[in-house]
Amino acid sequence: MTLRIGNASGFYGDRFSAVREMLTGGPLDVLTGDYLAELTMLILGRDRLKDADRGYARTFLRQLEENLGLAMDRGVKIVTNAGGLNPAGLAEALRELADRLGIPANIAYVTGDDLLDRAGELNLGEPLTANAYLGGWGIAEGLRAGADVVVTGRVTDASLVVGPAAAHYGWSRTDYDALAGAVVAGHVLECGAQTTGGNYSFFTELSTEQRRVPFGFPIAEIEPNGDSVITKHDGTGGAITTETVTAQLLYEITGARYAGPDVTARFDTIRLDQDGPDRVRISGVRGEAPPPTLKVCLNTLGGFRNETTFVLTGLDIEAKAELAKAQLESGLAKWPAELRWTLARTDHPDADTEEAASALLHCAVRDPDPKVAGRAFSGAAIELALASYPGFHVTAPPSDASPYGVYQAEYVPAEAVEHTAVLPDGRRVAIAPAADTLPLADVEEPQPPPPLTGGPTSRAPLGTVLGARSGDKGGNANLGVWARPGINADDGYRWLVHALTTEKLRELLPETAELPIQRHPLPNLRAVNFVIEGLLGLGVAAQHRFDPQAKALGEWLRARTADIPDALR
Repeated sequence: MTLRIGNASGFYGDRFSAVREMLTGGPLDVLTGDYLAELTMLILGRDRLKDADRGYARTFLRQLEENLGLAMDRGVKIVTNAGGLNPAGLAEALRELADRLGIPANIAYVTGDDLLDRAGELNLGEPLTANAYLGGWGIAEGLRAGADVVVTGRVTDASLVVGPAAAHYGWSRTDYDALAGAVVAGHVLECGAQTTGGNYSFFTELSTEQRRVPFGFPIAEIEPNGDSVITKHDGTGGAITTETVTAQLLYEITGARYAGPDVTARFDTIRLDQDGPDRVRISGVRGEAPPPTLKVCLNTLGGFRNETTFVLTGLDIEAKAELAKAQLESGLAKWPAELRWTLARTDHPDADTEEAASALLHCAVRDPDPKVAGRAFSGAAIELALASYPGFHVTAPPSDASPYGVYQAEYVPAEAVEHTAVLPDGRRVAIAPAADTLPLADVEEPQPPPPLTGGPTSRAPLGTVLGARSGDKGGNANLGVWARPGINADDGYRWLVHALTTEKLRELLPETAELPIQRHPLPNLRAVNFVIEGLLGLGVAAQHRFDPQAKALGEWLRARTADIPDALR
């Protein structure tokens, strides 16, 4: 019998009702919830500065206040990383909740990821947060001890699936192929409705009913060998297709080897097959030993930031922008550490509304001193109101500076991290690091198939034949692009892998022109993944660019035009 694992949260702030929807929508064995991201760890770190008893996702506690009894009645185990920086605190709050509700729930938690007190010893500097990415074996230990709810801090997102699957099937630490299959299933589940049609390039192809109903959350039916079928509850919105699953597989990865604390999953071995309506089978995933180090998420307080947006309307947009720039820069009492201008030409000629006739000139500043980035900057902008370009106005009043964080990834030896499962009866079980490890090495890039030759072409947006999914990893942007399946699927990949080179990407996306770019072909997925280093500056919290998490980078690429073979369209 397969193990049915569902997901009810892809980030801290996801749909509150999803926990109940997943528990009532159909059969489940395990319900997971992913609440943590790099930015979330920063937010929780600032919460903990205000109150040492905080640091966990309080939304989850409210969700279980409504749904813990329902989960217990249905025999559904709950596994979540909502513990954030304080899994012990959330576990205690859950015990108090269960006692108050009269529900005999067994609570376990996983700890050891928080390295803040050892940052100096481990040469991690002086961060606000320092958390190692743990694997799934602490979760498995809690479930084997009879836990109904297992709370973790920073584990890999996929570990929320790996742990329950390993516990259920009794996998060993060296069952690499099975573990790798669970990692891939976990990666597909981790972002919730992104797998069921959310943020999907071809959303217009979904039926009216699929788009009208709120998108369902995904379920993985894990089999004993690690293969899985991705599906969703009947009657929920969205769709599960090989393309929606491909889109999520390409999200925030690098190349063929997806390294984690339990296993290195080979993404170049994944096979996807449509297994019926809203069912996609994942098979053939191969695994290798994990690397000897664990990734550590570091967040530091980087300083203070502020911004002002000038509205430029009608004629002479460029001249108005130059005047505003010169006036503001000359009016600053002290030059900030960083000052950056961006002109967004959102204006249209002969527009029938004032908003459509207007462009936006953004000025963003950063500085270690909150006064320099605060009213000294925003006040200088407002002082221009009666002495600048015609039609002067801004989108917001002057404001104080706000703090921003900086994310950085570091690595520490796995044996330096005290991965511990705290069982429902209070016993503490140390989770040993992997006995067998392999340094992460590049996989030899596969030879591309021969290029398409001859035939007419037409100028068209890339999105007519290519899908894309993009996102962030610290200051880097990930951009996965796939050729559409169907009658011309193989030819589509042949064209993609030869046409969309690194040089062509720089041409199509000029913001990337001076940046290092890694390119990774993934033939099994008929896809190419790009990692664009430094596009996001210091990361999402620093708000370096218009789209600070690169969420729409793929859609920008799909809107660019190229000469596309007519045979592909």
